Amino acid sequence: MEIDRDYIHGYTDKETIRLENQANCLNDLLHYDSVFPENSLILEAGCGVGAQTKIVASKNPNSKFISIDISEDSLNKARALIQSLNIDNVEFQAGDIFDLQFPDEYFDHIFICFVLEHLATPIEALKSLKRVLKKGGSITIIEGDHGSAYFYPYSHYAQLAINAQITLQLNIGGNALIGRQLYPLLTESGYKNCKVSPRMVYVDSSKPKFVEGFIKNTFIAMIEGIREKAINSLIIDEDFFDKGVQDLYRTTQADGTFCYTFFKGTGYNI
Repeated sequence: MEIDRDYIHGYTDKETIRLENQANCLNDLLHYDSVFPENSLILEAGCGVGAQTKIVASKNPNSKFISIDISEDSLNKARALIQSLNIDNVEFQAGDIFDLQFPDEYFDHIFICFVLEHLATPIEALKSLKRVLKKGGSITIIEGDHGSAYFYPYSHYAQLAINAQITLQLNIGGNALIGRQLYPLLTESGYKNCKVSPRMVYVDSSKPKFVEGFIKNTFIAMIEGIREKAINSLIIDEDFFDKGVQDLYRTTQADGTFCYTFFKGTGYNI
């Protein structure tokens, strides 16, 4: 994943598993419309370990993807994943969103997922991407918004743990609340005909696959992953954090519920 200064979740094998769980669980919700015209050349900016690559590339078998990332380790994992699935329409390259080594108006479309939240200057990134987008071409952006998380039973400690993640990401130059900002970010970056579609995840015990795949293996795993950084940064007390995680797990029981909203935005280079 393309990063600025630091990727808050780290590059561990556990994080790779979390990203794959997230992608698999949210495939239908986020990507039912991630389809581009045939024979398109598409830039995936910040491909990370390929968790989203495998989905969008498979949905567009007659188009070619150039998937870039600033992390060589992530690129190696992405290559191995795509090869293992026999997907043959993706080329991986090391690359920096802020210093793209492509000619002007090179790509038909651009796809960028869960990347802007890690950047201190998302408008600069979007303008850089716009330079390599053909006239009439589109950009597709997907981001979450941790402020959209709400749950039952409510827990003050669970909210503190979530807020710790938001604060930690803010402190290293990111924005975990960026989903709600996609429309103004797109328009301020010069894209036209912009639209944003909210994609809500609602989970209760009648959806056991989402209880495991989203609440436990995606959201709670993300919060658990910042424990050491948040505590060492004195953002939250250790006992408060652990109680918060415990209470998030409480939402996965038979009477619990959990909601979260992702945002998918599109804009055009006109």
